[in-house]
Amino acid sequence: MSTNNKIRVMVIDDQAVVRQGFVALINTVPDMEVIAEGINGQQGLELFREFEPDVTLMDLRMPVLSGVEAITRIRREYPNARIIVLTTFDGDEDIYRSLQAGAQGYLLKDMFFEELEEAIRQVHAGGRRLPAVVAERLAERMTGSELTGRELEVLEQIVRGKSNKEIATILKIGEATVKSHINSVLGKLGVSDRTQAATTALQRGLVHL
Repeated sequence: MSTNNKIRVMVIDDQAVVRQGFVALINTVPDMEVIAEGINGQQGLELFREFEPDVTLMDLRMPVLSGVEAITRIRREYPNARIIVLTTFDGDEDIYRSLQAGAQGYLLKDMFFEELEEAIRQVHAGGRRLPAVVAERLAERMTGSELTGRELEVLEQIVRGKSNKEIATILKIGEATVKSHINSVLGKLGVSDRTQAATTALQRGLVHL
């Protein structure tokens, strides 16, 4: 923390309007100041090394280096880094990945500013911040059966609209194996057909197009 006792905040988001909005709002809070801002995860990593902010607000979907990758790298170098994810997505896989990477907070961009202010204070003090809806999604994710790497590959091809035969060719496996993977995926996702599987995969952030 700097000598004037303000919480030093860094904002990383590739959407200029969103980023500037957050910066302007945070700078209206007497005991907070934005000391750096960037447009992708790579910049976030470099700026973190330069400024070592008290709290970082990090978007998830960004070019060059995603939020999750940036969080992972920052936390590897700075285990005590305090990071809040800001996103328009509430897919449980996104939440899970960013928290696994080391984020202490997860906020949706349509929240009220008071909530962000509280979250910054809470995370700065060493706490965690998850909105109720996000915590619920996370609990669902924890109780759901894990998909294997191969099942995720098959699911991605289903989302892309590929037939069993095409999936078999792309993944260089037999059609019977593809069928068995699909049955397993449907069971684990709790759905009855490919269309539902594709919808669920996108909603939960298991597959990104």
